[in-house]
Amino acid sequence: MNALDADMLAAHAAYDRPALIRLYTQAADEANSLDAACFFLTHAFVFALEAGTAEAAALHARLKLHGREE
Repeated sequence: MNALDADMLAAHAAYDRPALIRLYTQAADEANSLDAACFFLTHAFVFALEAGTAEAAALHARLKLHGREE
């Protein structure tokens, strides 16, 4: 397990939505494929929606850019 994985698990355990948004966005930025990046972006987007944060709009735009919304 790498440091990012450990940080994600800790953020999940603590129900720390701001950290989850940041960490899943980071994972998307570091992903080795578009599908993996969009998987992580989707999670970040859902956490941002749940938290009602401004990041939701930018995350949604990134997903749309990659054709992840019809």
